[in-house]
Amino acid sequence: MVLDCLTWVFVLTVLTVARYDLTFSDMNRPGLVVAIALAVAGQLAGFCFMRQRFRYASTDEIVALALLTGAITVALVLAAALTAPRIIPLSVALAAPASALLTMVGARWVFVRVRRSLQAPRPNVQRTLVLGAGAGGTQAISMMLNDAHSALRPVGILDDHPGKQHLRVSGVRVLGRINELPEVATRTQAQVAVFAIPSATAEQVAHAADLAASAGLELKVLPSSTEILATHKPGPRRQGQVRLHTSVFRSLSLEDLLGRRAIDTDIDSIAGYLEGRVVVVTGAGGSIGSQLCREIAQYSPARLVMTDRDESSLHAVQLSIDGQAMLDSDDLVLGDLRSPGFIDRLLEAVRPDIVFHAAALKHLTLTERFPEEAFLTNVAATKRLLVASAQNGVKRFVHISTDKAADPESVLGYTKRISERLTATVGQALPPDHRYISVRFGNVLGSRGSALTAFAAQLEAGLPLTITSPDMTRYFMSAQEACQLVLQAGAIGRSGEVLVLDMGEPHNVEELARRFAALQGYPDPEVVYTHPRPGEKIVETRLGQSESDHRPVHPLITHVTAPLVDRRYFPHIANLRDEVRSHPPTGAIVEWLREAALGSGEAPVLRDLDELHKGELPEGSHTVRERAESNR
Repeated sequence: MVLDCLTWVFVLTVLTVARYDLTFSDMNRPGLVVAIALAVAGQLAGFCFMRQRFRYASTDEIVALALLTGAITVALVLAAALTAPRIIPLSVALAAPASALLTMVGARWVFVRVRRSLQAPRPNVQRTLVLGAGAGGTQAISMMLNDAHSALRPVGILDDHPGKQHLRVSGVRVLGRINELPEVATRTQAQVAVFAIPSATAEQVAHAADLAASAGLELKVLPSSTEILATHKPGPRRQGQVRLHTSVFRSLSLEDLLGRRAIDTDIDSIAGYLEGRVVVVTGAGGSIGSQLCREIAQYSPARLVMTDRDESSLHAVQLSIDGQAMLDSDDLVLGDLRSPGFIDRLLEAVRPDIVFHAAALKHLTLTERFPEEAFLTNVAATKRLLVASAQNGVKRFVHISTDKAADPESVLGYTKRISERLTATVGQALPPDHRYISVRFGNVLGSRGSALTAFAAQLEAGLPLTITSPDMTRYFMSAQEACQLVLQAGAIGRSGEVLVLDMGEPHNVEELARRFAALQGYPDPEVVYTHPRPGEKIVETRLGQSESDHRPVHPLITHVTAPLVDRRYFPHIANLRDEVRSHPPTGAIVEWLREAALGSGEAPVLRDLDELHKGELPEGSHTVRERAESNR
């Protein structure tokens, strides 16, 4: 404050004296005193306003300082023009504010430089090269310079843009192109490289990773703004503020190497159906269910009810959303959708507007081995949830499906395809303002029980990586990317549709496994090829052969129409559920599932169903075949 006021005194005095060629007798000295008093008073008033709102020497404070100087300029010009004799010449009234602003900004620049030079030297500081001179690079350098506890010190920037080769960012120079990383690292004795290009493609990230490895540099990544906000939430006393430190820099992840896609979602349309509504999420403790809950919570629903049969998972998801996990909220419901009466009691008590159904058995091999369990969870429980939702006035139902439902060849694919058809059938029977849809996508990176989890365990144990085939490919998405598109699909889908997410290009599993091993510090892992397991495809597809890639609303969401099933199919499922529960499993249900998934839509009959019971049916009971014939 004192420095700014002295700046006005100095500038006005010097310019006025210079205007009169150092002839003091010609000056209106009392008028000069009035002008100085006017400028200082304005500066003091403005400082009192700004000090509570802007950090000193910040960009926002300099903008406010410029506006304040403009107001003082108007006051000085009016005072000079309306007084006789003029308190100061008009030329001084116009030139002095510009000179004062320049001096005050210069003083702030010197302040920042001196403050940084006086900071105590940090032990074990690492010399760092920043890859990218754009907004991400600028943010990374600012965090390193302003974080008093940072162990990183920027010594140079690398960028491929020809127009940035002589750029300086906060005193840090651009030293060359990214391809020159090994040479520049040797010249600057750098130890760390920070990749600060959030919009980079997978190829650019992989190229930077290879260059950093060849230069012997540790590579860190500046996350995208969405990821930063998701993982560094403000505390309750600092709502709306996220103070960033160099702790946000993280190691390179597989998601980076697969490519970060910018997901353009219509926030208004998503908020339009979530805000102020009662939402139920089943399977809320799973990888997709928990991320869905975190995404939905940002849209201020009237109530978000999370249900799962795993108590530890409910504990984790509440902790991630609320920052505490007391487990005493009515919005946490522990229970199994397969338990008789649980679904009806849940929906009657909550009366939701929207249901996201993420609960399912998802492991292909286990569902092949235990098809009855897959039927009970993925088909029978889904059918009951659909019917109960319709009966309890649920307006929007979003069923989470899988790419294995496209031309299914496995029990998992059959059950999820049946669920897609059931969802479409119930939705088509309801009024037009109800939307019952399925959303189909592929593998989620880092989800529980995923291939990456198995690879990590094998690497840690010193075992070879087991891969089905060198030709196997799969689609992969991050949980956040998938859930953002699921919410968008919920806004644009119509009953009867399956919305298929664009998951980018399929990735070779062996190449992915080798990249993952390199990230874990195993650059040359041993790989052992196994044989394809029953129901396992070498190449997965997003769409079935009869489905066309039609994207009428969103460029990353395909709309396909699911074939309906005969409504008489519904009591047939309930009958089969009861019989599967009460008799030993034999695996004879697989053919029934295949026909139900791929058939014409009429209620299928399980061939040779009597084999399922091995003559153990009580006298007078009916087989499913007889019940189905009766239904027909």
